[in-house]
Amino acid sequence: MYPLKLKAPLKDYLWGGTRLKEEYGKETELPKVAESWELSCHPDGTSVILNGEARGLLLSDYLAGQGKEILGEKAEQFSFFPMLIKLIDAADSLSVQVHPDNEYALRVEGEYGKTEMWYIVDCEEGASLIYGFDHEISKEEFAKRIEENMLLDVARQVPVHQGDVFFIEAGTLHAIGKGILIAEIQQNSNTTYRVYDYGRIGADGKPRELHIEKAVEVTSLKPVKREPKPQGLPEKRQGYTDTLLASCDYFTVHRLEIDYCAQLMAGDQSFQSLLVLDGELELDYGFDSLPLLKGDSVFIPADLGEYELTGSGLVLLSSL
Repeated sequence: MYPLKLKAPLKDYLWGGTRLKEEYGKETELPKVAESWELSCHPDGTSVILNGEARGLLLSDYLAGQGKEILGEKAEQFSFFPMLIKLIDAADSLSVQVHPDNEYALRVEGEYGKTEMWYIVDCEEGASLIYGFDHEISKEEFAKRIEENMLLDVARQVPVHQGDVFFIEAGTLHAIGKGILIAEIQQNSNTTYRVYDYGRIGADGKPRELHIEKAVEVTSLKPVKREPKPQGLPEKRQGYTDTLLASCDYFTVHRLEIDYCAQLMAGDQSFQSLLVLDGELELDYGFDSLPLLKGDSVFIPADLGEYELTGSGLVLLSSL
């Protein structure tokens, strides 16, 4: 049992850009990379292990062979790997969409719903995104506005800044805007209901499908009350600063701003994910070490014990 450095499956959706290739070390012949799935056991794209005795294995296959202890006690409530972590480069605006909750998604789609969190890694000046509604509307008005392409008139447009945090509970209308790079931590689900897409044409030469009926059933039509900021305040520790970004039943995410060293612990409650957003670091564990650069992703098994990050950098640490 040891820290697993991961290779992310890449997605070339039509709105993607080139920053993940140029700045975050994603090697591919794809002309653009919209998403890199940094921690994934989802059938639509699974991480591959890059180091150690498990090198070359799919993360999902490796975990299945190790037993449930490697995920920790909190994971026992889930029938599958519970988390999916992405980097998303929106060179153009994403569709306006919504995700169902667990009850609806399990009944209709056969997988869990999706609550997620966005951390704004970087953004162009003046960038914004859609985060719920600016006032409460009825289901009838919602459906009519979708049909008549008038939905944006009631969607809440929020300016974004580097370091902002958006908690997107299942049922929340949302859309990442043009010129935004985010880290997304979410439930392990790929169910999305698209309600507006700017009239774009898909790879098949046809307008991309909308999912109006399902969206009307699952969307919360009230404004979001939660502000787009970290859940906790920065806490200065020896060698680094720790900020709680968001915590819910499906994930807990901390931002670690490392000055020179962070002494950390992986206990028996949960596995951990490290996503390096900036800097150069070394992960020291036992009698071994692992160099980490911007764009690297590491799975830390539950109950690994003490480990240390040395160097200077910015890391998102996610766990259950």
